[in-house]
Amino acid sequence: MKDQELKPKYNRLFIKTYTSFAAVITVFALLLGVLYMRMYEEAAVENFEQQQTRKAQAIAKRCNTYFLDNQPESWKNYLTQLSELEGTEIWPISNPNAAYPLSWDMATNLDVETLTKSYVEIAQVAFSGNVEIRTQFSSYHECDVVMVGVPVQGINGEVAGAVLLVSPVETQKEVVNSSWYMIFMSGMVALMISFVIAIPFARNLTQPITSMRSTALELAAGNYEAETGIARFDEIGELATTIDFLADKLAENEVERKNMEQMRMDFFANVSHELRTPITVVRGYTESLVDGVVSDEERRQQYYNRMLSECQSMERLVGDLLLLSKMQNPDFQIEKEPVTLQQVFYDIKRTAWAIADERNIAIVVNQPEEPCIMMADYVRLRQMFVVIVDNAIKFSKDGASIYINIEENENIRVSIRDEGVGITEEELPYIFEKFYKSKLRQNAKGSGLGLAIARQICLKHDGTIQVESKVGEGTTFTFTFPKMEEIIA
Repeated sequence: MKDQELKPKYNRLFIKTYTSFAAVITVFALLLGVLYMRMYEEAAVENFEQQQTRKAQAIAKRCNTYFLDNQPESWKNYLTQLSELEGTEIWPISNPNAAYPLSWDMATNLDVETLTKSYVEIAQVAFSGNVEIRTQFSSYHECDVVMVGVPVQGINGEVAGAVLLVSPVETQKEVVNSSWYMIFMSGMVALMISFVIAIPFARNLTQPITSMRSTALELAAGNYEAETGIARFDEIGELATTIDFLADKLAENEVERKNMEQMRMDFFANVSHELRTPITVVRGYTESLVDGVVSDEERRQQYYNRMLSECQSMERLVGDLLLLSKMQNPDFQIEKEPVTLQQVFYDIKRTAWAIADERNIAIVVNQPEEPCIMMADYVRLRQMFVVIVDNAIKFSKDGASIYINIEENENIRVSIRDEGVGITEEELPYIFEKFYKSKLRQNAKGSGLGLAIARQICLKHDGTIQVESKVGEGTTFTFTFPKMEEIIA
C-alpha cells in the first residue's frame, strides 16, 4: 500500500473525539438542566404551598379573634380587603358538628354537601383540627390550584369551622417558565463555550497520535532516524517513548543486519579464497598424474603427499567452519561435567611439549595445590586452551617462555601469557572475527578461525575472555569462569 493511500483526507480521530466530547457535554447539560428544573419546579411549588399555608393560618387566627369578639362586620371587611389585594379565594366554612359553629354571617354560604369531593376531604381534615394542603388540577379554574384547609378555633377550644384557601399556581408557572428560558439560554452559551474549549482539547489528544502515526510510516519506509518528538508524562507520552525506543532498536537491528550481510559476504569470499588454493593445487597435481607428465616414482609420491596434505587442510577448514557454526547457534548446548583444570593443562602441556621443545620454549604452569574444578566439556575446553597455547608457541621467539596461571577466588581465572611479537592496537579489536589473520609469516598457514572458535567455546561455558598485548613484549589472554558451586546453585 502506498503512503498516499494510508493518509486520510481528514482527521477522523479529531472529528470523532470532538464529536464525542460535544455529545457528552450536550447530554450532560440536558440531563443537568432537566434535573435542575424539576427540582426548581418542585421547590417553587413547595415554597408556594408553604406561603399559602402561612397565609391561611394567619386568616384563620384573625377569624378566630373576630368570632370570639363577635365582630362579623370587621371580619367581612377584612375578607373584602384580602380579595382586592390578592387573587386568592377564601372560603370560611362553618363546622356543622361543633357545639358553637361559625355564625352564618361569618361563614360562606356553603355547606359541606355543596362542595366537591376534594374540598370536602380538605374540610373534614380541617374540622378534625389538622392542616391539609393539596395541589391538583381544577376543572373550574382550568388550571392547577393549591388548596389549603386550616381549622378555626372557637369557644372552649373546639373547631368552629375552617378556612379554605384556593390559589391558582399560574403565577408560579410563569416564574418557572421564565427560569426555564434563562437556564436554556445559559446552557446554550455554556455549550458554545464548551465546544470552543473542546477544540484545543481534542487537538491536544489527536496531534500526538497523528505524529506517532507519521513516525510509524517513516519507520515502515525504512527511515529509522525518525522520532515522534513528543515529551509527555501520560500514557500517550509512554507510547511515544516506546515508538522512539522501537526506532532505536530498528536502527540498531538495521546496522546489525548490514554487518551480518557484510560478514556473510566476507564469509563466502574467505571460504572461496581458502578453498580455491588447495583445490587448485590438488587439481594441478591430479592432472599431472593423469596426463602421465610425472613418471618418476619419487615425485609421484611427493605429489600424493601434497594432495593428501591439501585434502587434510580442507577437511580441517570445513570441520572448523562446522564447529564454529554449531557454536554460534543459540540453541546449541554443550554437555558439561566436573572438570579439573590442572588435568586439562597437564594434557595440553604434554601435547604441546614436542613442538615447544624443538624451539626451546618453556611452558610454565602456576596452579593451586587444591584441585580447581569447574563444570565444562573437557574436549571443548581443551580445544579452546590449545588454540591459545598453539598461537603463543607460534608467535614466540626461540628460547622464550609461556606462563599459564590458574587462580580460584570468587571465580575461576586462567591467564596465558607469552613473550612473543604481540598484537598491534589496530588489530586487537578484530582478532576474534572469522577468517581474520595477521600478515605475519607465522600465520601464513592459519585459517583465521581458531580464535573465533575459542571465543565461542568460552561463551558456551558462561565465561569471558580478555586480551592485553604490547608489540614486542607479548600477549596475555585472560579467561574468567564461574565456580562450580555457583553453577549448581
